Amino acid sequence: MSDTDYVLDKVREAFKATFDVDPQSVSVDTTADDVSGWDSVGHLSLGASLEETFGITLDVDDLMEMENVRQIVSVISAKLAKKV
Repeated sequence: MSDTDYVLDKVREAFKATFDVDPQSVSVDTTADDVSGWDSVGHLSLGASLEETFGITLDVDDLMEMENVRQIVSVISAKLAKKV
């Protein structure tokens, strides 16, 4: 399993916890328009869930950059790379 696949799997878990969606329905092409409840408040909840899942801290710039799942995976992968 690649690092990207690992991160995507964990991101799917965070989406399940935050929005109660089928994790398999979340792909790198998923956007806020595809997920019921992914609005500004939902985005903050998702951010908190991602922080807990990955043991990282997301700042405002990170949250602003994360407009879709592809960008979420990218931001988290970069955070994890710096953490090592």
